[in-house]
Amino acid sequence: MSKGKIVAVCNQKGGVGKTTTAVNLSAFVAQKGWRVLLVDFDPQANATSGLGLDKREQERTAYQAMLGSRETRECIKKTELETLQVLSSNVALTGLEIELVNEPGREFKLRDALEPVRREYDFIVIDSPPSLGLLTLNALAAADTVLIPLQCEYYSLEGMSQLLETVDLVRQRINPALTVEGVVLTMADFRTRLTTEVIKEVSNFFKEKVYSAIIPRSIRLSESPGFGKPIFLYDRFSVGSLKYDQLAEEFINRQPKPERPEPAEEAGAGTEAGVTYPEDG
Repeated sequence: MSKGKIVAVCNQKGGVGKTTTAVNLSAFVAQKGWRVLLVDFDPQANATSGLGLDKREQERTAYQAMLGSRETRECIKKTELETLQVLSSNVALTGLEIELVNEPGREFKLRDALEPVRREYDFIVIDSPPSLGLLTLNALAAADTVLIPLQCEYYSLEGMSQLLETVDLVRQRINPALTVEGVVLTMADFRTRLTTEVIKEVSNFFKEKVYSAIIPRSIRLSESPGFGKPIFLYDRFSVGSLKYDQLAEEFINRQPKPERPEPAEEAGAGTEAGVTYPEDG
């Protein structure tokens, strides 16, 4: 069995749909039959609660796995989807940078923690914190590729150069194999000219790395984490659900896999021919 591909979902700017993308991409890929581990590596633990786990009750988390006080396998939790599991998080991750300040090889702690379980999954998706500190550095050091959610607003473009410089620095000094998986445009409002301009500018720069599935602003997407569910378990035919389904298909089709697994039994959103995306409300 080959090692699972590790994808770090990163953007140092908060509020760009990073966790929403990590959770829903993981859920849709798992729903299609792939074995997926979602690593909640953000002290806010929104990916943990977004999959129905109470972050206040998490005692075995990514924090313990990083420090080596618990085996990683002990810290992994089940979700509603048979093929999706989560390495949960809580606020304890906040102090990790201080605890590891004098630790040799501190940038490789996550990579080392994931290595024993890597062959058990097809994909490992890391929800990174909205910063470029030690946690994000660990995510990039562990990852094969980085997936960048980018909000369709002008200020999101300004921070891209800093993130790309960090990725280049990690590639040069820590993880030579790291590549950009792709760019996901999020929170699009097609009523505005700015959205169209951002899409054009990002597409001109990243070209084929930009996914054609553009995630719109959506009330349903905002509501679903409050119910502890990925979007297709909350409202399977909402426009957000259909678009994340499309994103998952694109993501899978870009992978060098010769065969696809049998579809999972869980009912999920589908993008059948002739389906018209409804207005979200």
